[in-house]
Amino acid sequence: MHKLLLGLVLLLPVISWAQSPEERGLEIANEADHRDKGWSDQDSITRMLLRNKHGQTSERKMHNRSLEMESDGDKSLITFNHPKDVKGTSILTFTHSNKPDDQWLYLPALKRIKRISSNNKSGPFMGSEFAYEDLSSQEVDKYTYQYLKDDSIDGRGVFVVERYPTYKHSGYKRQIVYVDKEMYQPLKVVFYDRKDALYKTLSFKDYHQYLDKYWRAGTMKMVNHQTGKSTDLIWETIKFKNGLDENDFNKNSLKRAR
Repeated sequence: MHKLLLGLVLLLPVISWAQSPEERGLEIANEADHRDKGWSDQDSITRMLLRNKHGQTSERKMHNRSLEMESDGDKSLITFNHPKDVKGTSILTFTHSNKPDDQWLYLPALKRIKRISSNNKSGPFMGSEFAYEDLSSQEVDKYTYQYLKDDSIDGRGVFVVERYPTYKHSGYKRQIVYVDKEMYQPLKVVFYDRKDALYKTLSFKDYHQYLDKYWRAGTMKMVNHQTGKSTDLIWETIKFKNGLDENDFNKNSLKRAR
């Protein structure tokens, strides 16, 4: 009996340290968030390639700016510079952790700023396979998590984590995220629609490290399995710590953005 009790006592620390799938999933998300702090602001030029189900493509070019916020989600401003029919179109996003994101769209042809409804963010962004909600920074509190397993993609070890959006108007019921074990960045995200049917897959390629710390993918490819369409985002330049501040991210900046 004494030996049995001693054995149970010795097991107590092991039992107390065991994590549930929910705790492990949240831990991975928090670690990824922690490793990507401190970049301040980001300025980049991006090409968008839209491909229809027949393989025909069209190209757009964007200027993207982001501002890291300590007490809330990040801010971003995307401006289209090419082709002429979308030139000057801009979208401003204020991401929030615990409430719906704020987004405004500027349409130069109409010379007006349109606020995007909080229950309409699942719609396609400028005809692409990215939704408006995909443009927001991925704040930890925007999801609940569950660790599924360890796996590998192209020889790289990954954590496989399932996450559920807490935002009730999300276009997704759940997402399966494949997080690289070394970079703590996603290699793939599989999206399921509100009916829990396979919807889209987002793949991240050509990662590069900036400032000896921050990893960014050079290419992101979103494939819509339901329509056969896809959209590639290709980063031509990425620069950090450009001295941007909140004055560069307000509704007035939508009209003057270039």
